[in-house]
Amino acid sequence: MAITPTQLDRVSAQLTDDLLTGKRAALARAITLVESKRADHRRQAEALLSQLMPHTGKAFRVGITGVPGVGKSTTIDNLGSMLTKAGHKVAVLAVDPSSTRSGGAILGDKTRMAKLAYDDNAYIRPSPSAGTLGGVASKTRETMLLCEAVGFDVILVETVGIGQSETTVAQMVDCFLVMMLPGAGDELQGIKKGVLEVADLIAVNKADGEGAARARSAASAYKAALSMMAPRSQRWRVPVTTMSGLTGEDLDRLWRLALDYKAAMQESGAFARRRQNQQVDWMWEMIEAHLRNSFQEAEAVSQELPQIMQAVRSGTLPATAAVSKLLAAFHGN
Repeated sequence: MAITPTQLDRVSAQLTDDLLTGKRAALARAITLVESKRADHRRQAEALLSQLMPHTGKAFRVGITGVPGVGKSTTIDNLGSMLTKAGHKVAVLAVDPSSTRSGGAILGDKTRMAKLAYDDNAYIRPSPSAGTLGGVASKTRETMLLCEAVGFDVILVETVGIGQSETTVAQMVDCFLVMMLPGAGDELQGIKKGVLEVADLIAVNKADGEGAARARSAASAYKAALSMMAPRSQRWRVPVTTMSGLTGEDLDRLWRLALDYKAAMQESGAFARRRQNQQVDWMWEMIEAHLRNSFQEAEAVSQELPQIMQAVRSGTLPATAAVSKLLAAFHGN
């Protein structure tokens, strides 16, 4: 029996009530709903988000990236625990590479964040990347809104740290932290103009024990690189700090720098403008996604697509010609 629009609206209303009263099980259901590709679920998710919008936007959204092995998960575990002890409610959206077989998330985050996994004031949500750019889940923005509606006031978004994921995440958070490794030539490897252009904070991790001196050396190299670049804002010079995500040393200093950044951007009005621009960017991304889905689901396109893809793959049909053929089929020409 088909579910009617009225029934869908009732389900959304009940889920909204459950979320606003802080029910954790409702949050898991809501995130699963917005990640669904079913048409009826998409409609229900849209209704849900519309009802929740007045209760969102109050959290501090922080993106965290870095090369694999830099210690992102360990740092988030200790940083998040420090914040919950200070009275914050912390949501961690840890985006894993998709499984090559099932497309699902590789659910290792709760084992790598042992403290937060058992913290009543923390919530960890691994999400499949679903083939989106840089391993960033296509529904991360919606998930942030859901977490805010439940009452989480700090949202940490961990990326897999590959390709263009840095830029993608930087466009959906308030503050973007880039973590670097000390020594081993990483000073040169890590100084990439694209990364530095989107960073709001840079932290050299593993500055403990024998790594402390290497971390300070690396920090000096990053500071020198930044000094040769024009700052994005006259109100903020990107700081470079050292810390140890493993021992927790100087994580408090790192968080103070994040709050200093937030205060400076709020005072200048850049904080609000950044969020407004992100909303518009999000709108266009969703339009592009819907148009692509509509295109691929069109019967005339789906009939020709396998053969045309094979022809392009084998080199017998230029991509430009393939585009013309598929668009002609889509428009019925």
